[in-house]
Amino acid sequence: MTIFRFHRAVRSAALAAGLLVLAGCASDDARYEPAPLTEYSAGMSVRSVWSTSIGSGSGLGFVPAVVGNSVYAATPDGSVAKVELSSGKILWKADADTKLSAGPGSDGSTTVVASPLGQIIAFDDTGKVKWKAQASSDVDIAPVVGYGAVVVRSGDYRIQAYNIETGERLWSLQRPGPALALRSTAQMVMAEGLVITGLPGGKLLAINVGSGNVQWEGTVATPRGSSDLERLTDVVGAPRLAGPLLCAVAYQGRIVCFNVSQGGRPMWAKDFSSASGMTLDSQFAYAPDQNSVMNAFALENGNNVWKQAALKNRKLTAPAALGGAVAVGDLDGYVHFLSSSDGSLLARLSVGGGAILSPVQSTSAGVLVQTGNGNLVLLGTN
Repeated sequence: MTIFRFHRAVRSAALAAGLLVLAGCASDDARYEPAPLTEYSAGMSVRSVWSTSIGSGSGLGFVPAVVGNSVYAATPDGSVAKVELSSGKILWKADADTKLSAGPGSDGSTTVVASPLGQIIAFDDTGKVKWKAQASSDVDIAPVVGYGAVVVRSGDYRIQAYNIETGERLWSLQRPGPALALRSTAQMVMAEGLVITGLPGGKLLAINVGSGNVQWEGTVATPRGSSDLERLTDVVGAPRLAGPLLCAVAYQGRIVCFNVSQGGRPMWAKDFSSASGMTLDSQFAYAPDQNSVMNAFALENGNNVWKQAALKNRKLTAPAALGGAVAVGDLDGYVHFLSSSDGSLLARLSVGGGAILSPVQSTSAGVLVQTGNGNLVLLGTN
């Protein structure tokens, strides 16, 4: 099931009118049935190191933020928590006093979440509310925090920055958006004083955090076709950095790596469509396509090194790369581990809680998973 959002311009405020539509479901068509779990020769050992409950529920906008030995996490019921990465011990837990739609973003001192109505709530590092602010519309992408600012992207395609100490708005940037956008796990990243974000329509922007000026703009995908549905393309997941490379992937678009040291020149691009996102290691870019067939591309030239269809239609999350393996979550609460060299299945473990919507993350302590029912789980590998 793919979820889309329609937008129409409102002249007075250029706000978006949200209408959620369900499309892409063909439950009576065997082509869309999730692949059954098959037997395989285990190539690695995976265990649950710890599990702790943060709150209730999950959603596409919820991505744990890892800062040093701390994990900051939130759930739709308004729960926000700081957890020790090595042990799973809850260091503090707070109630946002409202339903949440995205978060958290954190720099280790200020942790920020967002509500469906666009309220931005910042907590200090004791779990006390620091300030509240109002975005221009709904927010369903986790904020990012750093360089003295909190940056959010709202549903009307505005990117807005707030003073990290006071919540005062620093700048606002808006780009025109398409009539139809994909509802997916999108993420922004901060690096070297820039916030890097994809946008519906296939653009990737690097924005100066201090001024709001666009420093660079790249094209990940170009809309094609005659209808809104055919022209739907959206940068999904998080833009990824590896040395001089900045890589991103789009739904109904391409997977692309730009060379930042050469002014953001495209190094290679391949036609590709993903609904969840990608990750990198020192050799390959990994991404599930829109049918959850896992792919690996050589970072140097974009050659498709391998494909793995054993998890087809299992609605895979954006993957995480760890030494010699790639981890990915699925619709039944399983985390699968694939060989990074050839895509063969190495291990799987159920974390429970239903569909995993948040991207799994590789950390210094293991693979971090936010489950569908609001638990945080750390998986150790051998």
